[in-house]
Amino acid sequence: MATDYDAPRRSEADELAEDSLEELKARRNENQSGVVDVDEDATAENFELPGADLSGLSGEDLTVKVVPKQADEFTCSVCFLVHHRSRLAEESGGRMICRDCA
Repeated sequence: MATDYDAPRRSEADELAEDSLEELKARRNENQSGVVDVDEDATAENFELPGADLSGLSGEDLTVKVVPKQADEFTCSVCFLVHHRSRLAEESGGRMICRDCA
């Protein structure tokens, strides 16, 4: 089919302006659907947690060795992290505070 490029072009707005009210209502009803088809399993599969390494979910258990606090370490009374004594910023009334929290 040949196209006449010199002919004035009609936009969708022009076509909609000429449609009758009944045709517009029929189109609106055709385009809208009252049922939303959502597969919750497929939606959850698309989300990825930032920084999460989920490659170990193949059935193997992860083991972590927990080491008790050493004599040269302290627990910050603000952030509750265990730091080396070299990170101690201040100690007052038995409260030890690390450099990050001071």
